Formats: sequence, C-alpha cells, structure tokens
Amino acid sequence: MSVPPVPPGEKIILRKTVSPGDLTVASDFLARHAGLPKMRVKDAMNKGAVWLHSRGKARVRLRKATARLREGDTLELFYDPGLLSIDPPKAHCVTDKGGYSIWFKPAGLLAEGTAFGDHCSLLRQIEIEFSLKRAVYPVHRLDREVSGLVLVAHTKKAAASLSGLFQGRAVTKRYRAEVLGRMEEAEGAIDLPLDGKPAKTKFTVLSHDPSAGTSHLLVEIETGRLHQIRRHLAAVGHPVMGDPRYGRGNKDGLPMRLVACELSFTCPLSGQVVGCRV
Repeated sequence: MSVPPVPPGEKIILRKTVSPGDLTVASDFLARHAGLPKMRVKDAMNKGAVWLHSRGKARVRLRKATARLREGDTLELFYDPGLLSIDPPKAHCVTDKGGYSIWFKPAGLLAEGTAFGDHCSLLRQIEIEFSLKRAVYPVHRLDREVSGLVLVAHTKKAAASLSGLFQGRAVTKRYRAEVLGRMEEAEGAIDLPLDGKPAKTKFTVLSHDPSAGTSHLLVEIETGRLHQIRRHLAAVGHPVMGDPRYGRGNKDGLPMRLVACELSFTCPLSGQVVGCRV
C-alpha cells in the first residue's frame, strides 16, 4: 500500500531506551514516544531513519516495524519530513561482474545514506535491485550533484582489492564538464593546492558554445581532493555550470553539468582490463 506524502513539519530526533513495561513492538514504541502516527513511523523505518542499539552489538538500521524490543535496547529516530517525502532519481546498472558492478548514478542521488535515512542513496537502491541477496560495499564516491559512473563491490575481497586500486591511483577517471566562459587553451593542467595538499586536474577543451558562453571539457584528475574539479575550475574563473556551491555567474537553475563519464582499470580479480564509458 502506498504511503501518502509526508506532511510538512519539524525534524524529530529521538533517542529512547526500552524500560520495563514499555511497548515492545518497535513501531508502537516509536509512535508513542515520538508522537507520530504509526504509518509515518513505519515509513521512516522502511527508509532507514531508525537505528537499534542492543547490548554488546553494533548499531544497525532497524526496518522491521514488528521487531520485538528487549529491555535495555535503545532506539534512535531521525525524522525529517522533507527528506522522507523525496522520490529520488533512479540509478541503473551499466555492467555486472559478479564480485562488483558499475552503476550510473544520476545527479541528486547520494552515494550513501545518512542517519536520517538511506532511501535517497545509491547503495540502498542497489541492495533493493538485487533483492537484498548481495552485499554492497562502497569503493569510491561521487558528490550528490554529480552524475556518472560508480564502482560498487559485492564481496569483502573485491572491496579491498578495488579500494587498493583507487588508493594507488591505478584507476583512470575522466569527467565531462560544461564550464562558464571560453577556455582559450586547448589543453592544460591546474595544480593549485587544495586544503594544504597537492592537487592536479588536467583538461582538454572539446568544444565551445558561443551562444551559451560556455566551454565543454574532458577532465582527468591525478589526485582526489574534496570537490577538486569544481574548486579548481572555479579558481581559474571557469566554474562548472549549475554548480550550487562554487563560482559566480554559473548558477542558472539547471542541474550541475559535471559527469563522471569514464572508468578504466585492470581488474585485480581477473587480470582483465575493464573499461566503461557513458
């Protein structure tokens, strides 16, 4: 049964430990202590906004509304009506290699969930796509505003091996970007330090759009600093179009035009060269 849109309201952050005589069904317990209709509680649980602390165990998301609680268990509810009402864009699988898969993440989709839920995250969408039958381990990330290719592991061995490739800079990552203004150099590199650390971004100009006043670039990064491409391009006066955070004159109300368009590497499991491009 579909859940009606979440009505506007304030965020609720609740942390409550089960006492003797408390309601022991998770959804009943939260509805009583949070003052929310049980339907809203169940929706929040399904979307990953509830966490369970049991004695001697790590904190986990609790999705089962009928779960029985024990005395001493602690539930946390992170209820954000605005977040819960979002219908996130959908990712799609580009290639499935068994131990890992490569997905196209649309702009607006988080790589991972937060305390307030994970229904707007790529990892949760992948879990559901595989009917919760395959583990999902993040290997690298893309900013929420960036669309493009993301590599996800399905075994601990694959996760460790692939993470090693990224740490050793053995993965080629290329991006397409539309930036403000006309970049006169056909190609070049930006090597301005970021956060006190070396950072290098290489670019090739693919085309110019005189009517829009923009340039289209192919970008490759040799380091992986926070928001590196966006910060570097803004620093040289050619911010990414639609970037909500960096640059001036580039915020036109449209999604950010930065796409992770290519991944290539030698698979540590098979020894074969793997390449994906969109």
